[in-house]
Amino acid sequence: MDTLLWYVEIALDYGFQMLPCVLAAALVFFCLIPWRKRRLTRRGLISGSLREGALLLFVVFTMGLAALTLSPPGFWYQLLYGYPITFQFGLNHGFFWQITIIQDLLQMGSWSFFMLLGNLCMFAPLGFFPALLWSAPRWWKSALIGFCASAFVEVFQLFLPRSSDINDIILNTFGALCGFWIYLLLRRLAPRAAAKFKCRQLEVPDGRNTGDTAAPA
Repeated sequence: MDTLLWYVEIALDYGFQMLPCVLAAALVFFCLIPWRKRRLTRRGLISGSLREGALLLFVVFTMGLAALTLSPPGFWYQLLYGYPITFQFGLNHGFFWQITIIQDLLQMGSWSFFMLLGNLCMFAPLGFFPALLWSAPRWWKSALIGFCASAFVEVFQLFLPRSSDINDIILNTFGALCGFWIYLLLRRLAPRAAAKFKCRQLEVPDGRNTGDTAAPA
């Protein structure tokens, strides 16, 4: 029980550190709503309230994830709690290429388990939301998104006082795949609900569903 509470406490702390970028992303999202609606209308599409809510969650989560992974360790903690911000950019100790996932699983400690689970869960939304929100979802698209995002993060972290690890890329990519599988499960169990998160054709006055948004003469 104590270990579970410790996991929750760490997760909440990470969530708190994500908060500044989450709020900034939400503000930008709401400011861009009129522009996005006009753009969709020109294409003969409409985005419903469920899709807009899910898209907002995806945007703010992505920005929060970027805040955690693309900043020096402890940066947001120092900023939010008023501590002096001390960090320096520079090459870290290099890229760790040895794959140790199986070994880590066999010698699992509390922190190792949290990091393994965290690497899976953090990137699951990158596989789930694109499949949920956009057309033609494919497993390889989710895997590619997870791989590219994780590879970018790990390469970027080479220039921060953080570790860069091939194991993180593997786990993050698999996490994105898990997100896609969650989408497949949702589509199988509730296909009508899943369909509501896609853009739909704009109905014109004569009852046709078409990309032509101009009303008939």
